Amino acid sequence: MGKNPIIHWEIMGGEGKGVADFYGKVFDWAPQAWEGMEGYSGVDEAHGGVGGAVGSGSAEMPHYVTIYVGVDSIDEHLQKITAAGGTTVTPRTVIPGVVAYAMFKDPAGNMVGLAEHATPPAP
Repeated sequence: MGKNPIIHWEIMGGEGKGVADFYGKVFDWAPQAWEGMEGYSGVDEAHGGVGGAVGSGSAEMPHYVTIYVGVDSIDEHLQKITAAGGTTVTPRTVIPGVVAYAMFKDPAGNMVGLAEHATPPAP
């Protein structure tokens, strides 16, 4: 696997529990609600897959499917993304004790996430 692997995915839309229930039934997944994250349910990496989540999106992004690429520095990668023609959608954001992430659009308009490998510092 490369230095910057896909480390997480999300399928978001509408009412989070309904989305989680749908994917749980269709693929025999067992989404588990994440404490403190309304409408967000984790799906573990059973059977060698990559862990991810299903749930409700935000007002700005109510429906989306995306992947997250693990990187050493979100800020450095956002600079590379801008230089290559992409745009930052969500700048580096820290969820304390969980992850530091950012979202960008590639030149074709696809939404992709970045997540730092290191444990995020407290804000």
